[in-house]
Amino acid sequence: MNPKLVKWFEDAWYKEMYISAWFMPLSMLYVDAVRLRRFAYRVGIKKRTRLPVPVIIVGNITVGGTGKTPLVIWMVEFLKQNGFKPGVISRGYAGKANTSPQSVTADSDPLQVGDEAVLLAKRCACPIVVGADRVAAARQLLSSNACDVLISDDGLQHYALERDIEIVVIDGQRRFGNGYCLPVGPLREPQERVKQVDLVVVNGPDELLEGELPMHCKGQQLINMKTGERKLLVEFKGIPCHAIAAIGNPVRFFAQLATAGLDCQTHALPDHHPFTAEDLQFKEPRPVIMTEKDAVKCARFATDLHWYLPIDAELPEAFSQQLLKLLKDKAHG
Repeated sequence: MNPKLVKWFEDAWYKEMYISAWFMPLSMLYVDAVRLRRFAYRVGIKKRTRLPVPVIIVGNITVGGTGKTPLVIWMVEFLKQNGFKPGVISRGYAGKANTSPQSVTADSDPLQVGDEAVLLAKRCACPIVVGADRVAAARQLLSSNACDVLISDDGLQHYALERDIEIVVIDGQRRFGNGYCLPVGPLREPQERVKQVDLVVVNGPDELLEGELPMHCKGQQLINMKTGERKLLVEFKGIPCHAIAAIGNPVRFFAQLATAGLDCQTHALPDHHPFTAEDLQFKEPRPVIMTEKDAVKCARFATDLHWYLPIDAELPEAFSQQLLKLLKDKAHG
């Protein structure tokens, strides 16, 4: 989609810009279609597939990034520490692989399998398979790996895959925007859907509603993409830099750098932007700082001016306890 059109819609959804009433009938039709589709799966008109291991869905009900990937990375490590053997499936958004589903490793081409999938492979050290058909991706993963729990990165609306646990991630800053479904608002499903999931995680501010659990994503150290050198964020304080982000909510990343005292000229690009070397070239020879997700696409033409910021999620003990209890209660016999 045209970046200017994307920007127009985001302003309309999150900045209370007036949208013509002409769009409202489309939103009503969209909601009816969503509810009819869920009903078809619920009563068996559409087939749902049950897998031989527990399936955990980590998703959202809004368009754009909310912080699912850091949570998936955290969950993989947590489950390993508690004796599980997790695997991850993902859609591989923006990937152009000729075959699907496809296994992903840390050395996979992000242009083929998607940037988020390669990031997961680099951080998780567990089996990962991508594919638009989540059921097919899951079957391929389980056919060649001894996993006893499956995490689906996104896929809340992919109802063909039966799930045991649903986790919704909410952007704590933007939440649900104007509260309307597409195309009037950013919601993929009506807001009532949040009340039907097992766990609700809010990424960001501490203002929580009843039943919500906080997640804080933190990064303190920059890594040079050419040399591997590590430096604390505070070491760049006061140094003019460029900051690039091609993620769902680049403002969050830029704000994190500003809070750390960095003086950055910001450059926001569309989510999953296919970077070229020209995107990282500027007249001033300043450090260029980007997200870890963008770094997997830029590594092949990075120089010693290019740095990325790894992000780690922090979750409360209450989330850990509830997740283990849900697995114990809902695990297959």
